[in-house]
Amino acid sequence: MLFKNLKARAIGPAVMGGRISDIAIDPRNPFVFYVGLAHGGVFKTGDNGVSFDPIFDKQPVLSIGAIAIAPSDSDVIWVGTGEANDRNSSGWGNGVYRSTDGGENWQNVGLKESRAIGRIVVDPRKSEVAYVAASGHLWTDGGERGLFRTTDAGKTWKLILQAPSPHNARTGCCDVILDPGNSEIVYAALYARQRTPWSFSSGPDVTNGEDVGGIFKSTNGGVSWKKLAGGLPLQTGRIGLAISASNPKVVMALVQSYEGGSGQLTDLRSKSGGVFRSEDGGEKWTRTSAIDPRPFYFSQIRIDPANDQRVYQLGFGLLVSDDGGKNFREDLSEKVHPDCHAFAIQPGTVPPPKPPKPEDKNKPPKPPVCQRVLLGTDGGVYQSFAAGKGWNHLNSIPAGEFYRITLDDTKPYFRIAGGLQDNENWVGPSAVPSKEGIRNSDWTALAGGDGFYVVFDPNDRDTFYAESQQGEVHRINLRNGELRRLRPEPTEGAPRYRFHWNSPLIGSRHKPGVIYLGGNCVFKLTDRAEKYSVISPDLTHNDPARTTTTGSGAENYGVVYSLTESPKRAGLLWAGTDDGRLWITENDGGKWTELTNNLPEPGRGQWVVRIEPSNTDSNVAYVATNAYRSGDDRPMILRTVDLGKTWQPVVGDLPANDPVEAVREDPVNPKLLYAGTHFGLFASFDQGTHWIRISDVPAVRIDDVQIHPRTNDLVIATHGRSIAILDDSSPLRELTPEIAAKPAHLFSVRSVTGAYLQPGFADSNGKGIYRGANPAEGALFTVWVKEFTGDEIKIAVTKSTGQPVANL
Repeated sequence: MLFKNLKARAIGPAVMGGRISDIAIDPRNPFVFYVGLAHGGVFKTGDNGVSFDPIFDKQPVLSIGAIAIAPSDSDVIWVGTGEANDRNSSGWGNGVYRSTDGGENWQNVGLKESRAIGRIVVDPRKSEVAYVAASGHLWTDGGERGLFRTTDAGKTWKLILQAPSPHNARTGCCDVILDPGNSEIVYAALYARQRTPWSFSSGPDVTNGEDVGGIFKSTNGGVSWKKLAGGLPLQTGRIGLAISASNPKVVMALVQSYEGGSGQLTDLRSKSGGVFRSEDGGEKWTRTSAIDPRPFYFSQIRIDPANDQRVYQLGFGLLVSDDGGKNFREDLSEKVHPDCHAFAIQPGTVPPPKPPKPEDKNKPPKPPVCQRVLLGTDGGVYQSFAAGKGWNHLNSIPAGEFYRITLDDTKPYFRIAGGLQDNENWVGPSAVPSKEGIRNSDWTALAGGDGFYVVFDPNDRDTFYAESQQGEVHRINLRNGELRRLRPEPTEGAPRYRFHWNSPLIGSRHKPGVIYLGGNCVFKLTDRAEKYSVISPDLTHNDPARTTTTGSGAENYGVVYSLTESPKRAGLLWAGTDDGRLWITENDGGKWTELTNNLPEPGRGQWVVRIEPSNTDSNVAYVATNAYRSGDDRPMILRTVDLGKTWQPVVGDLPANDPVEAVREDPVNPKLLYAGTHFGLFASFDQGTHWIRISDVPAVRIDDVQIHPRTNDLVIATHGRSIAILDDSSPLRELTPEIAAKPAHLFSVRSVTGAYLQPGFADSNGKGIYRGANPAEGALFTVWVKEFTGDEIKIAVTKSTGQPVANL
């Protein structure tokens, strides 16, 4: 209850959207549809996408894999938590949720160890009967894997399809469909996959060559199964399924296959997999196309409900075929963000046929095509009323997946810059002088594909240094349009440098203009990053078996992952690696001392995700490690008071299965700590003995926390819900046991500089425009009430003379 009324304001941005995992249209009211975010929960619209409301924020997990609406009762919504797209940053869930009132209230109905759910289908006649395709743990063996069925709304579940032992430990179900005319006929696909911190494998590479995946069919609701063959390839990986609503004998599959070799990650065509079509309910299959791009990440196929020749395939773009999957076109992806994951077609939106022209009298009529479709990509939600020929970006959902942020001291409103998954690096204001609030147009794109770190140039407010995947550093000047690549490169013949997916890039606090970059060693960039020097040896284990692996394109291992400079001492740098090594230098890289063996178990050897040197004592630092990539979800934060010679855990009572991604010490009160975890934001008032959830922040992954030194605003970078700000965190800094014992207490009130807020066009731009919240106008009063009864609190504001100013 301590933080119940502390409100964090969401500022966006929403302009770039975020990764969408599923979309479901209400069959009774097509103006209503639901959007599942890979990391940000479920949003609902009741006005055809003009506005959206988050309806899943009270749940303890916000990574979404699948959404299904019961055809017989559209108030019944099923949600499977845990994204099933298997990338290096995918979140996990805690099972299946069910709502009977259109998303107002939710109940967890089981399969809590399923971790990732790729599809849910509901029996069209019975809303209490559902099938769930559960993938299981991405990073280790076990969990609830396979196809599950419930007949009592989730009270009980039965595992009706799984791989044979021992391969069921790594094999799950990736897709399931029902025959629309006979719900006893079920098709399902099994798929084996597993990640390690340095690799990604799937299909037979995970099952010692055993061919346990494939497509299976049941004609009795899952009581018995037959593995389908008849033209399908062997050695399968991920598979997507679709069935025609107008002709249920037509079943299509997008099949990843290792038969004949797996090929390259960048291959758009498969040697033996691709698109397969059956016109007899799965007995015989014809390979119609070899196209199958990046199957672990996509593998989605759809058939127009009015026309079984109209087929959509989701990949880097949206592909369409009008001849049953034989030929695909790319002309539906114009002005759409790449990487397509979700697609929904509204049945019954075929336009009435036009009378034929005299010259077309003998030509066959054009086949019917449903016109209203919804598309979910790595860049948000799109809607088309022309079967994909033109799209409207519904960019009012703040779904940005931020990795890191940094703040400047622009006045009156400081700026925030940071990088997002698959959406570059951006910079925008913490507030604006307009009553309309912070709009998407207030944000500016900088550079990068996947964005991570940004450094403000200390001498030029229009210059930024932005980092994207594999250490790609660019200098950007917004004034003259300069974009210059500045990644360090070795001299000819020298060993290559290694960089992480998100390599740390930090500006020096003591030497303006100096930038540090982490790779397998530490680089010091000077002269506006034009020059670099290597100031450390290789700080990693440099294990060739782990630094040369491939998988999904984001496996970069054996590198510095966390790099920071002491705010108290120049030249004091800390570096931590993803392979578990921790280092310190006290002379700006002249000599490095390894601290790894000083760390206690289980932190020793774990991925070093964040290092936080103290703002008040240069001998004190915090190190957050995690090992969920090895199957251990426990949080870990360690504290040293002697420059790393000894360490003590300070995880206290943080939730047991909630890995830490960020730790931050208050710049004034060293007892006040913040921890960003996979499932929310926490604060400790006693240096980590006890932790309290900041309840206004939903259970989204928190990748970074910054505190502005001038305003004391707590800026929260979420991986799935963009950025939020808790204005003036100084009351948390001031809260002591003595204050907590008082019946009531008024905390210090931050000075307010009067600013005129322009009216803007808030009343004429419509409801569909995203507006991030400005801070409240006027002074912010924060009160501690020991035993709050819910009654109204009155505050009298007076001058020092006692003259009344205001009554609140």
